[in-house]
Amino acid sequence: MLLSSVAILLGLAVLVWSADRFVLGASAVARNYGISPLIIGMTILGFGTSAPEMLVSGMAAWEGNPTIGVGNALGSNIANIALVLGFTAIVSPMVVRSKVLKREFPLLFLVMGLAAVLMIDNDLSRVDGFILLSGVVVMLWWMIRLARQEQTGEEPLEAEFDDEIPADMSTGRALFWLVLGLVLLMVSSQLLVWGAVNVAHYFGVSDLIIGLTIIAIGTSLPELAATVSAALKKEHEMAIGNIIGSNLFNILAVLALPGIIMPTVLEPEVMSRDFVVMVVLTVALFLMAYGFKGKDGQINRIEGAVLLASFIGYMVMLYFSVVG
Repeated sequence: MLLSSVAILLGLAVLVWSADRFVLGASAVARNYGISPLIIGMTILGFGTSAPEMLVSGMAAWEGNPTIGVGNALGSNIANIALVLGFTAIVSPMVVRSKVLKREFPLLFLVMGLAAVLMIDNDLSRVDGFILLSGVVVMLWWMIRLARQEQTGEEPLEAEFDDEIPADMSTGRALFWLVLGLVLLMVSSQLLVWGAVNVAHYFGVSDLIIGLTIIAIGTSLPELAATVSAALKKEHEMAIGNIIGSNLFNILAVLALPGIIMPTVLEPEVMSRDFVVMVVLTVALFLMAYGFKGKDGQINRIEGAVLLASFIGYMVMLYFSVVG
């Protein structure tokens, strides 16, 4: 048990650090090859913050625990909105002006609708996985197209992404961080999954609960660090954008991997409880951040406290589902 706990803590620590190195290297390589900061931010940075979830989900399915990946995907989306944005808004209330983000919200709802249609039968098949994964390609194409249209100098996100991407890193050094980050992501994700499975068996809880709690919270740490940092710098569009981009990748890519690697029958609670909570929180975020009647959207401290309280309530509900 002690060894498994150490494996979880060490795996999470290396996972967070290696994800940061991976994103740093990938974004620097892209910039050195002349790709605009807005395109890098909407694709590579969004993908990079979901890299821990993707590696953990894929590794768990490969080792015969696909439900961990499902729990990780949904639990991370719940944590991103309720825990990460809730905590961030309490620290620094956020104002949202970006046209890009307002266009990403409908895409997020569309993607959630697609996932609901595929999973409503409580089965995540290989066909479902490939459909979701193909959605990643479509989403990346749409984001790149949107970013090119918005390169007018008036899009707040463009300047914020420009500040975050290293401008003076050589291609060789960037490739070094890219490769090292990827290797450590794979190693740490395997370590984390091994420890989490052992803990789940020790306490007699399901893989789904472990994925929704320990692993989901742990793999959301990069989003927490990036979002709080962006908010403190008053880069509010980037803070919200990190979450929307990560949640899109989680639904399409992270959920796809268990289906492709090891198709599985889902526990009924996945759709009746966890998916519903994710949708409700996404709607709440939309109402807070969108901005109606031409006004800027915002997430103030009270709304942040409501989101954080919602996350705590969800954790309590999961606890009673185990002990009750």
